[in-house]
Amino acid sequence: MHNQVDTFRIAVRKFAPFESAMQKFWDQYCIFSGCKLKLEMVVMDLHELYDSTITKKGLVNGDFDIAHISTDWVLEGYNDQDFEVLNPYINKNKPDDFPRGWSKSLLGLQRFGWEIVGLPFHDGPECFVYRKDLFENETEKANYFAQFGKTLEVPKTWEDFHQIARFFNRPLNNLYGSIFACYPDGHNTVFDFCLQLWTRGGNLVDKHDHIQVNTRAAIDGLNFYRTIVNDKTAIHPKSAAFESVGAGMAFSQGEAAMMINWFGFAAICEVDPNSKVKGKIDVELLPSAIDKKSASLNVYWLYTIAKGSKNKDIAYDFLRFALAKEQDKQLTLAGGIGCRISTWKDEEINKVIPYYHKLEQLHEVANMLPQKTNWAAIAAIIDQMVLQAINTNQSTEELIQLAQDQINEIDK
Repeated sequence: MHNQVDTFRIAVRKFAPFESAMQKFWDQYCIFSGCKLKLEMVVMDLHELYDSTITKKGLVNGDFDIAHISTDWVLEGYNDQDFEVLNPYINKNKPDDFPRGWSKSLLGLQRFGWEIVGLPFHDGPECFVYRKDLFENETEKANYFAQFGKTLEVPKTWEDFHQIARFFNRPLNNLYGSIFACYPDGHNTVFDFCLQLWTRGGNLVDKHDHIQVNTRAAIDGLNFYRTIVNDKTAIHPKSAAFESVGAGMAFSQGEAAMMINWFGFAAICEVDPNSKVKGKIDVELLPSAIDKKSASLNVYWLYTIAKGSKNKDIAYDFLRFALAKEQDKQLTLAGGIGCRISTWKDEEINKVIPYYHKLEQLHEVANMLPQKTNWAAIAAIIDQMVLQAINTNQSTEELIQLAQDQINEIDK
């Protein structure tokens, strides 16, 4: 239990740009407001963050004042009354340009009826990230044409994606065709599965609002995914151990030609001083099945105020400060992804990160995960299914049937 009176505690998602931005915002806020509390950041990876804030009731117990919460968990936290409801604070003193300053796609998941329990912190839907220097290289283009009798271009289909991944896979040069994040944390492989499903025209929920993974699109998607992830001639050998941050970092070190990952990891390549691919990459919509539309996934991070915080007024005052245009822009230049429309369109930002304005079009094709109180449990079943597909020879149909049976048990 946290008793120190003179500290202010924030539960932070482990990621260097988040950590440095939070520290900087707090220091600036204290100068601006005269606040004398000392910031204590509790930095945690996904699992730990979920566990300490939601499962172990850290927000209710007052272990934290503010927490970074993923939209994956916000319904569960809302139902358990983990968060302070922000309406009274917003009505009294709303953040600058709220709500118009944000895309609608970043304001929905934290709102239940009229109650708002979080404000957008960091965003950036899933996208296709690639090395444009390789794709535009004349020698590469000539070699690709000689080998496959077609032009080397941004893959529109998953088959082309696989073929190009093999073409660029050059272990001797420490360059791999593509990177996937397959770390078993109930998130990465689940997101990948959903993207495979959606880009094949499938849906995760049926018309009765039940989770349905036993469909043609799901079978095709899982078949493709298990094939490519096990193709040592197409993907980075460390993919099984990477979560999205690790995959993004490897990409920024020039270790892959392509990846499917959050937009934020493309942006990092331009702003991280250690990046080896600055100016060499671009982003596009994801490939899809022939004749199907592309899709993306929108999961975003929220600032929430802990129900048990003793410093709620300060917490909200700080959030208003951290959400201002200037701070949103600073977060972006530090390697996070600002959430304001003004940041997406900012000229200076688009000079540094030339594809930043593409966030709008990604949001247009972005789907949300179903909001269910037991989503974490359902996601764990899907995670298990995908991992079994990658690590065993059991048939895709059997694995999907098994997962569906388990999901039916809890998704009533």
